[in-house]
Amino acid sequence: NSLSKYIAGHGHALGGAVTDTGLYDWSGYANIYESYRKGAPTGWGLTQIKKKGLRDMGGTLAAEPAHRIAIGTETLALRMARHCSNALALATFLQGHPGVARVHYPGLSSHAQHQRASELFDGRYGGLLGVELAEGIDCFDFLNRLRIVLMATHLGDTRSLALPAAHTIYYEMGAEKRAQMGIADSLIRVSVGIEDEADLLFDFDQALRGCLQS
Repeated sequence: NSLSKYIAGHGHALGGAVTDTGLYDWSGYANIYESYRKGAPTGWGLTQIKKKGLRDMGGTLAAEPAHRIAIGTETLALRMARHCSNALALATFLQGHPGVARVHYPGLSSHAQHQRASELFDGRYGGLLGVELAEGIDCFDFLNRLRIVLMATHLGDTRSLALPAAHTIYYEMGAEKRAQMGIADSLIRVSVGIEDEADLLFDFDQALRGCLQS
């Protein structure tokens, strides 16, 4: 798990964590030591993480980032509720906007996995969504018109962040591969923050309308 994103929530520290509940059956793993196979195979994963990560590589967080991340965890539940409610409100608003061609968000009934997401996540569908802009709208023109939302590659921040997906995280794949994967050149990835909902909707609306009128 990345501790730098939703868990910390502020983007001011780098960190990661491996979660092992001790429930995985390692007894069928070919490289497990015989002593673990005979004893308690559920402890194999945690033990190897400690040996290789801590003992061999020294993978221990420094005090300052650990402190910052720890502070962020105190508000994780509250923040996630707001991330999810804001994302659903934004996705619902954008799917009917003339400046938007398509919205990808599991909280919308139009999403292919909506029913499954509803069963698994109890009405909270996360804070990430994809927005395909209407034909003729340049993604960079749109991003530059946003006032509250920042153009950044990070996600899980308290601030809403957006980036042009085809020009960043999928750029190296090339146009042909992106087209095969259904990634439009106008696709915007949005990490929805915890701002006031009305402010967030207004910002997207003014940016889109500015593009439509230009």
